[in-house]
Amino acid sequence: MGVIRKKTVKRGTEGGLKYICDVRIRCADSSCNDYDLCVPCFSNGLSSQNHDSATHAFSVIEQHSIPIYTADWGADEELLLLEGAEVYGLGSWADIADHIGGYRTKDEVRDHYIDTYVKSTIFPLPERADPKDTSLLAENPRDVFQARKKRRIEERKNAAKSAPPAAPKQKPTASVPACHEVQGYMPGRLEFETEFANEAEEAVQHMQFDPGDGINPRTGEIDPEMELKMVVMDIYNSRLTTRAERKKVIFEHHLLEYRKNAALDKKRTKEERDLLNKVKPFARMTNHKDFQELSNGLEYEHNLRQAVAQLQDWRHMRIGDLKTGEKYESEKQTRAQRPAPTGSFDRLAGIRPPKPVPPIETPSATTALTAPELPERLKNSQLPFASLAINGQSKGPVVNGNSNSSNTSSKTQHSVASIAGLSPLKLTPDNATDVQLLTTEEVELCSMLRMMPKAYLTIKEGIMREAMKTGGSIKRKSAREVCKIDGTKVSRIYDFLVYSGWIQKV
Repeated sequence: MGVIRKKTVKRGTEGGLKYICDVRIRCADSSCNDYDLCVPCFSNGLSSQNHDSATHAFSVIEQHSIPIYTADWGADEELLLLEGAEVYGLGSWADIADHIGGYRTKDEVRDHYIDTYVKSTIFPLPERADPKDTSLLAENPRDVFQARKKRRIEERKNAAKSAPPAAPKQKPTASVPACHEVQGYMPGRLEFETEFANEAEEAVQHMQFDPGDGINPRTGEIDPEMELKMVVMDIYNSRLTTRAERKKVIFEHHLLEYRKNAALDKKRTKEERDLLNKVKPFARMTNHKDFQELSNGLEYEHNLRQAVAQLQDWRHMRIGDLKTGEKYESEKQTRAQRPAPTGSFDRLAGIRPPKPVPPIETPSATTALTAPELPERLKNSQLPFASLAINGQSKGPVVNGNSNSSNTSSKTQHSVASIAGLSPLKLTPDNATDVQLLTTEEVELCSMLRMMPKAYLTIKEGIMREAMKTGGSIKRKSAREVCKIDGTKVSRIYDFLVYSGWIQKV
């Protein structure tokens, strides 16, 4: 069939989007889209698809291989240049060159577009845009121009055949977070998945600036809302500046070459790595060359100090030559790696100082008063409560209200008399949060007095602090003045504290 097809070519060949026939017949009917026939097929009345040669209008199209704007570019190439720019976009010169064909290079296409269209005095039209201007065609007839074009294509075709094979096309660097040795870096965009101040854009993403906004038409002053917007924009720009400065440090000091930097770190000693880590903050203030000189200088100084310390050690050991010093260092390293002898094989056991015995911790005064398992702790102490008299009898040391003497079993249990008009309150961890801090007798006392544990502990602390001022004894009247609550309740608490041995009755 004589339907004309467009050639499909590869990059760098002579084809491009080029028709096979020099003259073709195009159907002008609306039902046929881009339908072309060669002259022999049209003359024989052949057709296909929706084309009807008997009724459809047609137009004769020939390739305009004549110069119109410059002496080395034909009209057909100019059309393909504009078509390629529309399809691929300005800047995709390699794709546009492939679209034109004829072994045009991307640099040649770019320079021709800029010189002919951009630098024209009647931009956006070229200089010879007037249809009546045929001076260029008179200087370069069709036959001469086509012969010169054919010769140019043949020369470039032979040069392409004799040229060395091009390197295989590599996969382009993708701008995705996982395509670089540094996780999260996107080399195609020179950005990171998580940037410094990553939420900076959230403050300005919905901000709008319309022409004429922000100025009061009456006074001509800037509105407070516009001033607030400008302050937010200043903050945003400062964050962008800081982000750019941090990126500059990363790029300038080659911190993205993670594998290379890790290999260099493995060759350094631990002391050298620690020293370089301390120097890293200075990288933000210097360029890469100065920072390398600073790091190398500090590393050299560190090695010199180690060498000086080693020589001083050799002098102390009376080593006078390098050979003996190297032998000493090797034996020293061997001894350090050898496990320490134990038992009867330890020759230095008799002269080695014994391990220090840890000091015996003596209980403090608070521990002596509150620990429930130290029955003899107050025998020789200097505490003011070392000897207390309860109910007229001399008792031993007491702990939380319990006597530690031999007659503990004979001690009578303290009973709290109820107060008229008050019914006992059952205290549980649900209704009293601090009940676990009280003893069983204290819980019973608070239950009879309908008092919460925290209030009782506060009253108890106040009475005991006042008793400490007078050597551990306090009057009942003084206790009531300290508490300033119901006198009956204070009396019950006072009696209980006297019974338990916390204070002495006056």
